[in-house]
Amino acid sequence: MTAWNADTEADVGGAGAVTLVEGSSFCISSHSGDISAEGGTNGAFYRDTRIVSRWVLRINGALREPLVAQRPDAFEAAFVGRAKWPDGRFDSPLVVRQQRHIGPGLQDDITLQNYSSEAVDCEIELLVDADQADLFDVKGGRPISEDSLTRTVKGAELLVETFRNGQRRGSAVRAAGAEVSVDALRFKAHIPARGKWSTSVIVVPLINGAAPSEPFTEAGLPRHRTGVQRHLAWEENVPRISVGDRNIEETLQRSQSDLGSLRIFDAEHPDRAAVAAGAPWFMALFGRDSLLSSYMSLLVDSTLAVGTLQTLATLQGSKVDPDSEEEPGRIPHEVRLGVTAGLSLGGTAYYGTADATPLFVSLLGELSRWGLSDDVIDSLLPHADRALEWIEKYGDRDGDGFVEYLRPNTHGLVNQGWKDSWDGINFADGRIAEPPIALCEVQGYVYAAYVSRSLLARSAGDTATEQNWADRAAALKEAFNAKFWLPDKGYFAIALDKDKIPVDACTSNMGHSLWVGIVDEEKAASVVERLMSPEMFTGWGIRTLASDMGAYNPVSYHNGSVWPHDSAIVATGLMRYGYVAEAKRLARGIFDAAAHFDGQLPELFCGFDRSEYHGPVPYPTACSPQAWAAAAPIQLARILLRLDPDFTRGVVHLAPFLAEDKGDFRADNVRLGHSRISITARGTEGNIEGLPPGMKLLKEPRPPLDENLGGQAGD
Repeated sequence: MTAWNADTEADVGGAGAVTLVEGSSFCISSHSGDISAEGGTNGAFYRDTRIVSRWVLRINGALREPLVAQRPDAFEAAFVGRAKWPDGRFDSPLVVRQQRHIGPGLQDDITLQNYSSEAVDCEIELLVDADQADLFDVKGGRPISEDSLTRTVKGAELLVETFRNGQRRGSAVRAAGAEVSVDALRFKAHIPARGKWSTSVIVVPLINGAAPSEPFTEAGLPRHRTGVQRHLAWEENVPRISVGDRNIEETLQRSQSDLGSLRIFDAEHPDRAAVAAGAPWFMALFGRDSLLSSYMSLLVDSTLAVGTLQTLATLQGSKVDPDSEEEPGRIPHEVRLGVTAGLSLGGTAYYGTADATPLFVSLLGELSRWGLSDDVIDSLLPHADRALEWIEKYGDRDGDGFVEYLRPNTHGLVNQGWKDSWDGINFADGRIAEPPIALCEVQGYVYAAYVSRSLLARSAGDTATEQNWADRAAALKEAFNAKFWLPDKGYFAIALDKDKIPVDACTSNMGHSLWVGIVDEEKAASVVERLMSPEMFTGWGIRTLASDMGAYNPVSYHNGSVWPHDSAIVATGLMRYGYVAEAKRLARGIFDAAAHFDGQLPELFCGFDRSEYHGPVPYPTACSPQAWAAAAPIQLARILLRLDPDFTRGVVHLAPFLAEDKGDFRADNVRLGHSRISITARGTEGNIEGLPPGMKLLKEPRPPLDENLGGQAGD
């Protein structure tokens, strides 16, 4: 299982690459539509296996001249180019259109249109290969062994297969009218004057000889497939958002569309959607990423969080396995489909993360306030209790009250928080912290889990359980503020190391502690001042590591870059503690950054100051769309509205704090419980229409969740 400790970074296809996504399938190609062996990470992937590694179209012996590539939907692209005329004339009248769909395989509808007044005979060649490489090997740049790869022509199909790690993976490639060889499909076409020639090339992935249940076919219409219909239904059912500021409106709309494209479905529960972490390399269920993304997406669709919880619950750990780091009650970090890492959604998972398990419990508590049905809560509550048992028995390794991590093998992740790169946790002088490591934000997530479980017990009338978890929350809050606080620096340590020494780097992680409310009120002002200092706030977002720290590097993955989801969580923490102007300033910076990325925030961008360059500097290997980056603008909209439903108390809080120059905000078709509501706001005024029966609108911010909890947790 070498896959789990692979480098967290990977190339995403180079400049101009076009990425398509549907479910866990994705395709990365050049701007022309070609996929070349020299492209490194390019290819079409199905169930974490590269089913197309070469796809090069040559017409009359030459490559096309690319004209345009368009992506009308996440799963579909159109490539237009000019083909060589047989006599090599300049300004050829031959135009090539390539319509590509990704899903349970790949389909390319290729059309040559002759704009000349004379007929033409063309030789068309599509060079094809499918190395069946596992995604982890492609992402890590490891050489792909072809020893077991076979290429055979069977009837009208090219079949490329391999047998690796006990599984046979293959690709069957076909097209009507093609002359098929072991390396290409070739056509001879006579195209009349002002006429067309077309064909459909189909790739069907095979697992142990079996094709997907709904593969692409010549008779089927690609847009009628189940995956496409799911996406169209998503677009129909998400909120209709309008904002006076066009850039913000486009960003929110793009976020909704990207979240829809990143949904994955369990074949055994086709009505249950979970959110994948992101494209292209993380089109799989990730515990932490999926939980945080679905939390930040509640304004768009709360059922995404429900499906994520239900899917993760089915994978919750049941035994101790040092290899996969599974432990009873533990929520997995990552679930994969490839032969290297095992099968997803019912197969092998990797559990090496410290934060997914408490986040599972806290998200369930949040959903109870959003009107999740009692029967669903009841079905998930035992899993929440098992998660809490993991925190006590396995998460808190030494019984000091804090959750630590230490991998029990040599191949798992060294760091098991959201900053999971090998050098992501370091001291102010740049020294790398040694595990076991107790992260500050993980203690905050545990605190939120305790508070959530106490509130769930209160809703059920279970006073004893409510008091138990309230007491646990209060004790953890007290211990956290005593052990992690650095009084001489005025901020919280990112972690405690193996010797329980505070790791004193100034990082964005403490903003997560604000979000969950574990920070003492009297310490908040100092934390906020540091977060919004020039060393942390770039003008576009919050740096992961302050610029005056020893390991700072604005072009690093976790040591000085800006992650939109991280900044959105920090903004949520600022708003929670009443630092409204600071939250508003941070939100404006993130929305301004999104405008420079055409409304689609990437996974991360470089941590250069806003005064240095005209726009945010892209990080060279950032993935996009990324679920929590897509969810970040949605979360920012929610906190600027100060929208907080609480079905357990029968109220909805709405206290907008919008910039007057951004104009009116309106969101229709917002799901709340079993109702659909409309939210309107401008400046500090707002209203909600269509509230569920029995719910009352309170035009004031929500009080802290831990206020008077169990009679003492908020004291």
